[in-house]
Amino acid sequence: MAHPAMTPLERFAAYARGEAIDRLPCVPIIGNTAARVTGVKVSAFRGNGRTIADAQIASYRRFGYDVVRVFTDLYTLAEAMGATVHYPEDETAYLEAPAITSVEEIERLRPVNPLRDGYLPRHLEAMGRVVEAVGNEVPVTGAVTCPFTTASFLIGTENLVRLTIRNPEAVHQLCRVALESAIRYAEAIIAAGCTPSLTDPMSSSTVIGPRQFREFSQPYLKRLIEYIHLSGKAATLHICGKTEKIWEAMADAGADCISIDNAASLTAAKRSVGHRVRIMGNVTPSEVMLQGTPADVRRAVRSCVAEAWDSPRGYIVASGCSLPTETPFANIQAMMDSVAEIGWPVDIQEVSLLPEGEGGRRPDEGAAVPSGFSPAPSP
Repeated sequence: MAHPAMTPLERFAAYARGEAIDRLPCVPIIGNTAARVTGVKVSAFRGNGRTIADAQIASYRRFGYDVVRVFTDLYTLAEAMGATVHYPEDETAYLEAPAITSVEEIERLRPVNPLRDGYLPRHLEAMGRVVEAVGNEVPVTGAVTCPFTTASFLIGTENLVRLTIRNPEAVHQLCRVALESAIRYAEAIIAAGCTPSLTDPMSSSTVIGPRQFREFSQPYLKRLIEYIHLSGKAATLHICGKTEKIWEAMADAGADCISIDNAASLTAAKRSVGHRVRIMGNVTPSEVMLQGTPADVRRAVRSCVAEAWDSPRGYIVASGCSLPTETPFANIQAMMDSVAEIGWPVDIQEVSLLPEGEGGRRPDEGAAVPSGFSPAPSP
């Protein structure tokens, strides 16, 4: 990678203080795409902390993005609690069978021991290796699947959604044991020198309604985030799909930064909760990052920056979700090059002037440098 003017840690620290930076922070959310950087199959990550770490370190060094996130799949906690996960040879793992099939079995579920159970020790090993190699220059995070989503993997998503109506207490039982597992894992992640990064796809409004979110997901998110805050860390929360109706609830749960899927509007998020949380997103992972050209990526990045660069608590350019495994390296590089070309402070007139025929969403004319800028804490 080209030598940047600032390291990611320096960039985030200056941004949080409202000081001069060289460019906006940028995070193409790298998951199993890292396997392609070191030329291994995704299945090589299974139970191999060194291989996971080597890939994440190599990917960061190649592209120079602003957060390294140690992540392979959503099921690490659920698998450690008894769920069955299938690992294809060269694709992301998926849930094969939940840990239990009936409410009567909930009592036998136990919170994880992250130093012993499942593949959690190997993921912690990977985090420690990444911190040792590059933690002096870039924030390193470890993915934690949030309680409601883990609960869905413990009993099955359809069963869990049905239980929110038929047996709410059973849902709370599942979420409580999932919360305890998440807190224990978060504690181990912090001990490894990382920051927990929260992902909660089943809390999306595409799956459950806002009322169900506030009853069954938000209370457990809040307790998990409170634990992270007590440990002196900031919390970034990603929920996939449509989230407009729960942005306020996500902020109420204590999130310092919310990661916005491409199904939602950065402009709407900025106007709704930009004064409360940092906004992160939302270049489309599939149609743009995977299937598009570098020119498409540049247009998408400029469009996102035009929408959200002046969000009061700060903005991170990012993909709307984890990148597909086969995302072209040229597109990841185009994302990084775009934020460097835009620089800081953002010249909104220049960003808005896309070449004829390139389209893109245009911001209001005459936008100025945000007043009262008060960024959220750094990751």
